[in-house]
Amino acid sequence: MIAIDLQIDLPENPAYLPSLEQLEKYAQTALELSDSSLQEAQMAAVFVTPTEIHNLNLTYRHKDSPTNVLSFPFEYPEGLPEEDIDNYLGDLVICSEVVEKEAKEQNKTLEAHYAHMIVHGTLHLLGYDHIEDDEAEVMESLEIKVLEKLGFANPYKNDEV
Repeated sequence: MIAIDLQIDLPENPAYLPSLEQLEKYAQTALELSDSSLQEAQMAAVFVTPTEIHNLNLTYRHKDSPTNVLSFPFEYPEGLPEEDIDNYLGDLVICSEVVEKEAKEQNKTLEAHYAHMIVHGTLHLLGYDHIEDDEAEVMESLEIKVLEKLGFANPYKNDEV
């Protein structure tokens, strides 16, 4: 089972945020259908403003714009015994304003787009990537499979892939 530490760092309530139970279900399904051998894991999901995610995106990805989700896989600090951290995957930082804007532009429900962002981010925390074409194909196929199991449509069906 995945346990998520949910943090909401927003000045006002967004139109919609998935519940902790939904977040855990999305992440758990990604874990179960991935090639990970983990049975249990922990992670954080932090909802932030466009300014905060813009700063993080610029600092860590050198992209000067806000984005929907950033994944920060956990790396064990030198000298810390690994048994002190029990299967901690890392942190997802999500910008609700960007997710809302994208859902509207892509004619998707907020629930479906959040599910996609959480699944996508969780897969990054599990080591999946989409930098190279072959990696992208594997990751996108897995996202489609996870979202289908969760009852959501293929998020890429209207995209040029």
